[in-house]
Amino acid sequence: MADPEASGLESGSPTPETRGASRSIAVSELHGRDAYRLLTSLVIPRPIAWISTMAADGTPNLAPFSFFNIVSSRPLMVMFSSSQRLTSAPKDTLANAAATGEFVVNLADESLAPLINETSATVGPEIDEFEAYGVRAVPSVDVAPPRVASAKAALEARVHQLIPIDGSRSTMVLGQVLRVHVDEDVLAADGLADPERLAPVARLGRDQYSALGRVFSLTRPG
Repeated sequence: MADPEASGLESGSPTPETRGASRSIAVSELHGRDAYRLLTSLVIPRPIAWISTMAADGTPNLAPFSFFNIVSSRPLMVMFSSSQRLTSAPKDTLANAAATGEFVVNLADESLAPLINETSATVGPEIDEFEAYGVRAVPSVDVAPPRVASAKAALEARVHQLIPIDGSRSTMVLGQVLRVHVDEDVLAADGLADPERLAPVARLGRDQYSALGRVFSLTRPG
């Protein structure tokens, strides 16, 4: 068995020999939101994209999404998934991205967590969350939606593809990153973000969030 210290794992981490009994759950037997709640408690931590968009009439919108990640490096692409409301109307972020073809991913950090949580509230499309929640906006360079001034990093993106997920109320939005903004004091000597300086906040299950935690390195084989 591998040495936990050499692998960077905690010495008390469960191994196949020490784990207890497991449970096998058929998703078809779960009711209502139980499947969603179970999955989001297991697939953790999830990075949070605090996404700013602009409606066709020029009204800014700001909302968090934890169904978010990188999907391509050449060209540089990110994705987020948005669900329709129970009224069948798309969320403002999805409607705006579809209408204008642009969005900004403001990367979430610990200091922004309370505000990010507040902007998850359901409000009408006429509401400017920047103004309503006291979030200072700054202009973007290559897209119309503004950035969050206090975000340590942000990605300006153009919508590449909208992919409705068959059999669901969700749509996956693929966006090509046009420009990256990052605070100088977040960058390490190699020009990459230092994770501890970035201090990302992530989504867990229930109403839980997570900070970065312990960082360790492993050398990739080959």
